[in-house]
Amino acid sequence: MKSEKEKMLAGDLYDASDEELVRERENARNLTFEFNHTRPGEKGKRQEILRQLINAKGSFYIEAPFNCDYGYNIEVGENFYANYGCIILDVNKVEIGDNVLLAPNVQIYTATHPINPMERLTGKEYANSVIIGNNVWIGGGVIICPGLKIGDNVTIGAGSVVTKDIKDNIVAAGNPCRVIKKI
Repeated sequence: MKSEKEKMLAGDLYDASDEELVRERENARNLTFEFNHTRPGEKGKRQEILRQLINAKGSFYIEAPFNCDYGYNIEVGENFYANYGCIILDVNKVEIGDNVLLAPNVQIYTATHPINPMERLTGKEYANSVIIGNNVWIGGGVIICPGLKIGDNVTIGAGSVVTKDIKDNIVAAGNPCRVIKKI
């Protein structure tokens, strides 16, 4: 039988009040609290905290404040930058490629809830991964919904709500986000 964590990572309905998951979220909250309360000049300390939290393949920089659910489900490539106010609900995998820039207040969601109200009342939820390719710029205030893939060489305009996959070499914007032009 699968653990609640295994169900969560498989995209199945799971119980978020499971002791192991509660403990892991608390650990992430403690680390993000510590990170968010460092002084701007404490860059080494900030990187040390973030390396305990997320899986980074290379150089990266995240501005405070930053919040996430677990941290260990976030993987960032080389040369990643997230500006102020980034929120990543990493209930499932969030894979971010190389040379990705997130403007202020970008929100990436993997967490979601059943549409059926009776099922939702059980308290169970589920999550779908988000994949962001290489050489991507995501504008300020963008929301990326669960289960999506954003391709390589993409620009997402500020204020967009991404509800569908975005293919490679695209400029997209709007609510809902739609293709503006091909690069």
